Amino acid sequence: MVLPPRDFTHIALDLTTSISTQDRFHRLLRTIRQTLNCDASALLAFRGQQFTPLAIDGLLPDVLGRRFDLAAHPRLEAIARAGDVVRFPADSDLPDPFDGLIPNQDEDLKVHACIGLPLMADDHLIGALTIDSFDTRAFLEFSDQDLRTLSALAAVSLSNALMMEQLEKEAAGSPTPQSLGNLGDTDHQEMIGQSAPMVALKNEMDVVASSDLNVLILGETGVGKELVAKGIHRQSDRAAKPLVYLNCAALPESVAESELFGHVKGAFTGAISNRSGKFEMANEGTLFLDEIGELPLALQAKLLRVIQYGDLQRIGDDRSLKVNVRIIAATNKDLKQEVVEGRFRADLYHRLSVFPLHVVPLRERGDDIALLAGFFLEKCRVKLGVRSLRLSPAGLARLSQYHWPGNVRELEHAIHRAAILARAAYGTDAPQILPQHFNFAAAASEHGAGDHGAVEVDGHRYAGGAVRWPDRANRQASAGAMTHPDGFGTGLREATDAFQTHFIRQALAHNQDNWAATARQLGVDSGNLHRLAKRLGLK
Repeated sequence: MVLPPRDFTHIALDLTTSISTQDRFHRLLRTIRQTLNCDASALLAFRGQQFTPLAIDGLLPDVLGRRFDLAAHPRLEAIARAGDVVRFPADSDLPDPFDGLIPNQDEDLKVHACIGLPLMADDHLIGALTIDSFDTRAFLEFSDQDLRTLSALAAVSLSNALMMEQLEKEAAGSPTPQSLGNLGDTDHQEMIGQSAPMVALKNEMDVVASSDLNVLILGETGVGKELVAKGIHRQSDRAAKPLVYLNCAALPESVAESELFGHVKGAFTGAISNRSGKFEMANEGTLFLDEIGELPLALQAKLLRVIQYGDLQRIGDDRSLKVNVRIIAATNKDLKQEVVEGRFRADLYHRLSVFPLHVVPLRERGDDIALLAGFFLEKCRVKLGVRSLRLSPAGLARLSQYHWPGNVRELEHAIHRAAILARAAYGTDAPQILPQHFNFAAAASEHGAGDHGAVEVDGHRYAGGAVRWPDRANRQASAGAMTHPDGFGTGLREATDAFQTHFIRQALAHNQDNWAATARQLGVDSGNLHRLAKRLGLK
């Protein structure tokens, strides 16, 4: 039977209404859901061999944060390669990426009817529209021609949005992003977030990226300062040149000058050959100085000269070298206060903070927690090799109520740990993460944490969600080490040292003796950790 063509005039009129792009996408999906009487729909953009959700209707909120790689999702790969309407049979053995992600449904209920519409512009794939229903006969009354019309309308809307984004970037003087087709940037790390502070941060990054100004990135440990630095470099005119990374906190004073400026053969014991420093390596590109607040005062003066005049001298060499380097620095310290207290040079601070950027902590980012959770859930699902990994609404509420002293880094670790616990508890390939899989309160109270699930000893703060706590046997052994045989406790300093020693040893073993990774997991500056480890006799 030949079905009469559908009238989608109301959808076309919606798309021409003078509203924001995001509102237009949401209205499109809502109208599609009403017209086709489906349970869920999603509009996805195609970038870098993966689909990124732009708008969803009838799906859990964390879906917006997920990134669907073609290699891990055969249905989406089939849509990407088809070039036309794809109707998946109800008994298809290809897993649906949205199974278990439609709220208020039985957890064992799977999507039965699924349609995929590739969205094309100038013969390039720019996105997809997915339509799902639990009713196997839901879409039988709609012909392929109807769905092609729907696909064309959605493709025009998405194409126009991408074009407007490109024009806005060009007007702001930023390099034009490759919005269409395959970006092929395997090292690209996306900044996930749609909250007002993140939108403002991204706008500031767009503005400063096109300039050559030095940038100072401020923010707590774990907020993603390195990600901001990479984003600025990627959007700058120096993007084709190297971005060189240097962690100032991990620099022993004895080699710090050589690391920055290089040395010539024979300049000091152990200098068996000429060596370029980070400034030379970053010539014509960008030098990212992480934890700049840890740089020794003596070295700050030499760094200032290079920033001011662009010339440097290798250790042991009388000749000057000219370099053209953009500086991006980052710190979790209050550098203004460091200047007041004499630990940081005022002139260097003013040179670095030409364009300061503040990355807000996770607790101030509202609904971004759901998006970030979805992003980490999908990464974890692929690593664990499970068909589906879901976060219950109560689990999401648990995440939203937590203070996150370790910020985004702590959230990632918490999601991975909870996913492993959920899989072990369910014993299935579709585990669901529940509130009890996030044991923040228990870990906090058991180890003397502060109000927000973090341990603070000897002036150092350890995020409860950022490190695996000792098991019961280790805790008992540790407790025994802090008690005299006669039953009387040791002094507070000795007990604190014993606890810190055990705590750091376990974290270090967990990170295969990698001190930098251990510092990140504990949420402390690398330099502070090295100094503490030396005092405790761990180094």
